[in-house]
Amino acid sequence: MRSGKLPDDQRVTWRGDSALSDGSTSHVDLSGGYYDAGDNVKFGFPMAFTITMLSWSLVENGHELDEAGELKNARNAVRWGSDYLLKAAATPNQLWVQVGDANADHQCWERPEEMDTPRTAYQVNAQNPGSDVAAETAAALAAASIIFRNADPAYSSELLSVAKNVFAFADQHRGVYSDALGVAVSPFYTSYSGYKDELLWVAVWLYKASRDKSYLSYIDNIEVDPEATSLLDWDNNGNDYSFMIMVHMFLSGKHKSLQLASKARADDCICSFLPDVPNSQATITPGGLLYHDSSDNLQYVTNAAFVMLTYSDYLAKASDTVSCGGTSVTPNRLAAFARRQVDYILGENPANYSYMVGFGSSFPQHVHHRASSLPSLKQHPSRIPCSEGFTWLSSEDPNPNLLVGAVVGGPDRSDVYSDNRSNYQEAEPTTYNSAALVGALAYLYGSNSI
Repeated sequence: MRSGKLPDDQRVTWRGDSALSDGSTSHVDLSGGYYDAGDNVKFGFPMAFTITMLSWSLVENGHELDEAGELKNARNAVRWGSDYLLKAAATPNQLWVQVGDANADHQCWERPEEMDTPRTAYQVNAQNPGSDVAAETAAALAAASIIFRNADPAYSSELLSVAKNVFAFADQHRGVYSDALGVAVSPFYTSYSGYKDELLWVAVWLYKASRDKSYLSYIDNIEVDPEATSLLDWDNNGNDYSFMIMVHMFLSGKHKSLQLASKARADDCICSFLPDVPNSQATITPGGLLYHDSSDNLQYVTNAAFVMLTYSDYLAKASDTVSCGGTSVTPNRLAAFARRQVDYILGENPANYSYMVGFGSSFPQHVHHRASSLPSLKQHPSRIPCSEGFTWLSSEDPNPNLLVGAVVGGPDRSDVYSDNRSNYQEAEPTTYNSAALVGALAYLYGSNSI
């Protein structure tokens, strides 16, 4: 959900301007950007990941989005985030990575338009480094530069230039950002996977955006964890995503030396998601949903679906397959499984229930989201103080404001969803639940699969 001064074409018409003075206590302008989920904090790590994945969706499926009449809206969504990231990275060797005291924010249930919790701004710098969040920010800017290359060349150049500088900062001043910032970001967005996956990830995007061969040399020489798990979320993403893009470079003849290592690692990642293949790590619910975690499971599903569809396209164009132990998996089988995940999210499941708000005849009505669950300023102009807002959190009434397009955390491992606003593990939507789904839906639209 957008923060800052909203534009005239804002489609969520019940929203208003919010957090216009963000950064002022630190004498910087940090207005704009996105709130990550149902709270009113701007967490830089998941925001950057959201912009990277949304940009990747456009890189792969921009033509399909254009045909559907949504390319402009998708670009605007990327630009809203990348404009903010440019502000956050305006000073060399430092990066603003969060606005808002998350601990104080979570003690209130307030509309973003009138929140009064501290808007503390947090940064990483040379003395207190955060290579993970800085590298993800640089990846987001580099990926965004690609989609604006023709639409706005000057803006694209600015994005790429800043991305290079932020990458240099991330690489030269290494450290884990949650070690530097402690309880300000933990346990909300602790970096468990370290920073090497993001350093690889950003180098791949910088090469893709610039074709500067120095980034290829960096890719060839950086050490990555061969045992890293394939979670595909905002934190543990860089290794496997990177290998898939490198496979695309190899298959398209752009960098042959990446063949063996990248193809094997990418295949391993894909095989881990698939049921009924050697080396599978997949848990599938009785209704057919890929299941990883009880908290916000659909973030893993939407990311996996997009990655599988994208990888299936790479392989199909090269007449290649996925190797899962001794089993060969065709691109069609891969795409079919990914489509099944998307169909499940949109309502083809045992409950005939869509987990995208506003889509279908039955969808979540009690979304764990402050602005959606509280009456808008238009409906209720008088102030709703911090503690009084919890009346709406516990209310059994449907949310008064429809958060159209939001994807919630989803059902449990038995395909059961309670639609309980207090159950944030299942009922809270996030920006990174939706970003990769844009690419998956665009792909399926282009293949006439939906």
